Amino acid sequence: MLAGEKSPLQMLLVKLFAVVPLLALAAAVPFAWGWGLGWVDVGLAVFFYTLTCLGVTVGFHRYFTHGAFKARRGLRITLAAIGSMAMQGPVIGWVADHRRHHAYADKEGDPHSPWLYGTSAAALAKGFWHAHMGWMFDREQTNAKRFAPDLLADADIRRVDRLFAWLTVLTLVAPAVLGGLITMSLWGALTAFFWASLVRVAVLHHVTWSVNSICHMIGERPFEARDKSANFWPLAIASMGESWHNSHHADPTCARHGVQKGQIDVSARVIWALEKFGWASNVRWPNAERLSRKLK
Repeated sequence: MLAGEKSPLQMLLVKLFAVVPLLALAAAVPFAWGWGLGWVDVGLAVFFYTLTCLGVTVGFHRYFTHGAFKARRGLRITLAAIGSMAMQGPVIGWVADHRRHHAYADKEGDPHSPWLYGTSAAALAKGFWHAHMGWMFDREQTNAKRFAPDLLADADIRRVDRLFAWLTVLTLVAPAVLGGLITMSLWGALTAFFWASLVRVAVLHHVTWSVNSICHMIGERPFEARDKSANFWPLAIASMGESWHNSHHADPTCARHGVQKGQIDVSARVIWALEKFGWASNVRWPNAERLSRKLK
């Protein structure tokens, strides 16, 4: 299940990627009061948030982890690249961790279950921290040879995986460059870097981590699942449909997580569009008969 420990450099990078954007987010509110934020910053932040979030939800999660559809080579490489730009780690490690999560969901071996320490208030507080971001500071490293052998065998994906550091530079620098060019000012570059790079990454991190923590603790559970996954509607838009988590754990390979009436799932609509353009095929859309058998 495990493949040794993370190196000191890997541990340092995890801490930097988790803490630095979080500090930027904490500074965002006083920084915004009265100056330093404009429509260019907002537009760039929304664009890069949407792009990289979909890279994770459509690419890393529904495609690479669960095989919810098949993708042509160009789309496959693109999804791996823009998912990497979310700064949540290289694609192979991300997928290995998530497949391990599903294999041991909310049991011993799950890398980020909030239920590992008990059900008392103190245990749940500790579990929330562990599930949300504490688990990333553990030195244990998931065995990719066991959980992601298909990606290790793919030369294109191995290449993107090795380019993670450069894609990290790109996701941080590109908004600043665009902000500077659009406003024709150094100040425009600096504010774009703050809002569309640091703050955007921090928000996306915590939305993604909230699916690991909140969506295994509170929410509705309309479907039978062997774990404590729950649907948490307040995160549906920000997570692009990932917070319909009970539905997902009930049918992990399904391309749509928001399977019930009124459940917004932006990622599923993107997959639908990719299918219409012929870039995605063999999409695993919800099966009404299968869903009805899983309803409580």
